[in-house]
Amino acid sequence: MAHPLYVAFVWHQHQPCYQSYGMVGNGHGYYQLPWVRLHGTRDYGGLIKLWARYPSLHQTVSFTPCLLAQLEDYAQGLAIDRHLALTLSPVEKLSLEQKVEILTTFFEANPRTQIFPQHRYQQLYEQRQRQGIDWCISHWQPQDFSDLLAWHNLIWFDALTIAEDRDVRDWYFRQKSFTLGDRQRIISKQRQIIQGIIPLHRQLQESGQLEIITSPYGHPILPLLADTNIARTIQAALALPDPRFCWSEDGIRQLQQGKQYYRSTFGRESRGLWPPGLAVSPAMLQTVAQLRFEWLCADESVLAQSLSTSAERSVWLNSVYRVPTEDGELAMVFRDQQLSDLISFHYGRYSPAQAAEDLMARLLARRPQAENGQPRLVTIALEGDRTWNGYENNGFGFLQQFYQQCEQLGRQGLLQLVTVSKFIDQFPPTQVLAQQNGIPIPLIGSWNRGNFSKWIGQPSQNQAWDYLIDARQALASHPEATEENNPEAWQALYGAESSDWFEAFGQGHSPQTLNSEALFRQHLIRLYHALNETPPGYLHHPLIDQNGDRPLGGYLYPHWDNLTNLIPWQVANGLAVQEGKEFVQTIYYGHDRQRLILRFDFQRLLPELIPDELHLAWYYPYLPHGHAPLAIASLPDQGPLNYYFHHHCRINLHHLQSHHDIAVGPNRWQPHPQRPQLVHQGQTLVMVIPMAALTTPRPESLDLLLLLAQQGEFWANLSGDNLVQWRLH
Repeated sequence: MAHPLYVAFVWHQHQPCYQSYGMVGNGHGYYQLPWVRLHGTRDYGGLIKLWARYPSLHQTVSFTPCLLAQLEDYAQGLAIDRHLALTLSPVEKLSLEQKVEILTTFFEANPRTQIFPQHRYQQLYEQRQRQGIDWCISHWQPQDFSDLLAWHNLIWFDALTIAEDRDVRDWYFRQKSFTLGDRQRIISKQRQIIQGIIPLHRQLQESGQLEIITSPYGHPILPLLADTNIARTIQAALALPDPRFCWSEDGIRQLQQGKQYYRSTFGRESRGLWPPGLAVSPAMLQTVAQLRFEWLCADESVLAQSLSTSAERSVWLNSVYRVPTEDGELAMVFRDQQLSDLISFHYGRYSPAQAAEDLMARLLARRPQAENGQPRLVTIALEGDRTWNGYENNGFGFLQQFYQQCEQLGRQGLLQLVTVSKFIDQFPPTQVLAQQNGIPIPLIGSWNRGNFSKWIGQPSQNQAWDYLIDARQALASHPEATEENNPEAWQALYGAESSDWFEAFGQGHSPQTLNSEALFRQHLIRLYHALNETPPGYLHHPLIDQNGDRPLGGYLYPHWDNLTNLIPWQVANGLAVQEGKEFVQTIYYGHDRQRLILRFDFQRLLPELIPDELHLAWYYPYLPHGHAPLAIASLPDQGPLNYYFHHHCRINLHHLQSHHDIAVGPNRWQPHPQRPQLVHQGQTLVMVIPMAALTTPRPESLDLLLLLAQQGEFWANLSGDNLVQWRLH
């Protein structure tokens, strides 16, 4: 019998706990950041309406309990965030400080897909980018601020709402001249959408179209909670906190809290589990089985490094496995990295039709494996919110075309979208992940290249773990502070144990990192206060230097000889990679008296990396030099990519060859005699540019652009919406 190809989409919906206990606000409902409200409006509320239109397509959705709790706060009108408070403020009464905050944070959106399609928003954005914040404060009228406040919220409505809701459609058509009354109605519309999120999900689960699963309450990396030293199982030389964090009972409690919150929200037990970061370990799997979960999802890389097989990838990947533990068996599915990453990071640059056709072609190429009588399950697991930032119309064009193809192929019996539990019920797994002697094959790793370095190992990450260890020991010294007697202390602990903070600490300096750092400390301060203890003094100071005791692009003392050694880079500046983070994990940059030094930590070994080119371009602010545009194919006509530059370095990542050109006229480049030197080790590339290659006299600063290309065609902008401002004094 020829089976259709079964496909399980597992959508992960998550935001960390943004409640800001250090702020004066509306009690416990004051939120530092707006992302629950904004992603709730566009993604959680929009996707469920789209799915309801395709009842034959069954999918799985993971909701973290901490996200559900925050959505409930917004639905009931108990939550207010800083952006919401500013949106509802009369613009005539804005203080200078508030205007600076608005101009700094209300353009936090993807320029290509969210800002530039709206003429008025683009106009305001370009004024801020070209003229600067001070100019805007001096020249903008109250109406300009009112329009910015409105558009910051309007771009977060989903495509269906924009097309079908008369009020939202009228706001988009109007583009400008928004009043406080308009902004109040926009926020009211957001709340209406958020109020429908949980009821609509519950309705589709009861109809059988959706399976909703849970996660541990605060989204911690469970193997690291049990023992941070587990990270050395995969990376033996990784620097780790000492003493180690070793509180496996926290993982048990967070899983129990997750099950309980799910039960109270959806009226049933969660059969499946999304482990944060898709991170697993043998001890963690035993805990999951002990708590009577039936199945969970992990990453392909975890399975690949655990199996010893010469079989074709699709044979061992597109299966459901039985995993024995001392507390019973679990079923496990493993995420197809290629397909999941194509949706998460690549298809946003395709047209909707091209993206849908490419994904379907790749799925059908896997179908021959399903015709030998053995059903196969392709698991596509990805984030259901941030994924759509890089898509026009938040990806609905792509999804609609893909879903229509799925319906057609489903009627032909060629392809079927299923929930994971439905597939397991219909085809109970027979393959066992165990050795011949019956001993389970150890499964250790995460979706971060199979290791844990996204959350531990860098100096700021390990320091955060040290802070968490101190707080956890303080809680342990109060045996009377049980979850029943002192729930506030435990909720603060769960908030601080979130994976999001530790991931942010590994991304260098950025507004997002600094916000995460402040929230992490606030959770720990709240824990000490709940215990009637004085918080340690270090919690009142940023873990990551906000203003920089060192200049941007920090000074690197040239007494070390191993350029790829991680330790000296703690004095360098880091760049948080947004676009292109599937290729580049972290970027550091610094200088000494003789050279500029940049370090790139890639996600793969360089000869295997696609795209294959790294480009650097810079100019010197306020210095009169020749400038020319970059000759890179398909380069978007938007700032800062369309700026003119004085220097252009390009690196072939496969052959490790460097070139350096200098602009000698408006559109003329010529080779520069001094090329960057390259040092390569594993997945790390260090680039050294002599100071002598810069202009004379030595400039005080330079503005730098970093991007990736594939065979001369633009691929990704690593430096984000703004140039990297590198001070050299």
